[in-house]
Amino acid sequence: MTHFYLSSGIFLGWSLGANDAANVFGTAVSSRMIRYRSAVILTSIFIILGAVLEGTNGIKTLGGLTNQDLQSAFISALAAALTVTFMTLLKLPVSTSQAAVGAIMGIGIFHSYFNFASMTKVFICWIGTPIGAMLIAIILYMVLSKIINHLNLNLIQLDYILRFGLILGGTYGAYALGANNVANVIGVFSKISRFSPGMLALIGGVSIAFGVITFSKNVMLTVGKKLVPMGAFSALIAILGEAITVHIYAKIGVPVSTSQAIIGAVLGIGIIKGMQTINMKTLYRILLGWTFTPIMAGLMSLGLVFLINKGL
Repeated sequence: MTHFYLSSGIFLGWSLGANDAANVFGTAVSSRMIRYRSAVILTSIFIILGAVLEGTNGIKTLGGLTNQDLQSAFISALAAALTVTFMTLLKLPVSTSQAAVGAIMGIGIFHSYFNFASMTKVFICWIGTPIGAMLIAIILYMVLSKIINHLNLNLIQLDYILRFGLILGGTYGAYALGANNVANVIGVFSKISRFSPGMLALIGGVSIAFGVITFSKNVMLTVGKKLVPMGAFSALIAILGEAITVHIYAKIGVPVSTSQAIIGAVLGIGIIKGMQTINMKTLYRILLGWTFTPIMAGLMSLGLVFLINKGL
């Protein structure tokens, strides 16, 4: 029976991987420094490593947001997965963290229980994620551009360094994604499943990797190309800004949005290059997706649990 209920978490992992792989290598792929197939393979491997090695802290935090049984955990994961899948079909990078927490809040409304301390901690970190990534990206851009200019490299040397840097930055970003976001996939099952947190982290990591492999290309191009035009150096800064931000929150034990982190980093680059380089239409669509994601997931989970408990 436990295996059946975990299926919604696995579905959520798949949808997360399909949407959030863009946050790791989208900028590098769109700048033509790394092939899509290579990016997918590296992302999948390091997501699993990050989930297994550092994913349990976030799993414990998300699992403590509200009291759930197997049925309600199944519903909240399913509602979050359906929300993220819908946004992915619209080619929008959305916050899986917002979808997961929104769905949990829907369950909490039905049962009239919330862990307000943990919920407040998550909300504060949501606000800090894009802002922090933006500031980190701005600092990295200014520092690394000065270092590269000082080295006086020729084009071949610069291309090699940037390509190598994008590979390292992307693998680090994939590791941070797995470490932080596996909690969104499987955290609701942590207190009620017979599986250990480590095993849950492995299951979640593999499901995320499967989403990356099968359905990540469309959103990857939206993040990498349509928001701010990027060369290889800007792509490297965006990946590092996102990865550092998300890894910090993984250490804290709060699952945050890699989508918000990468968008914050990309906007930081846009600020340095000039606001006119930012595609405001694409930005508004992304912000709209962020706004409706937790609302949609919460309403969906509330509706599902109400129907099931009423026997309809």
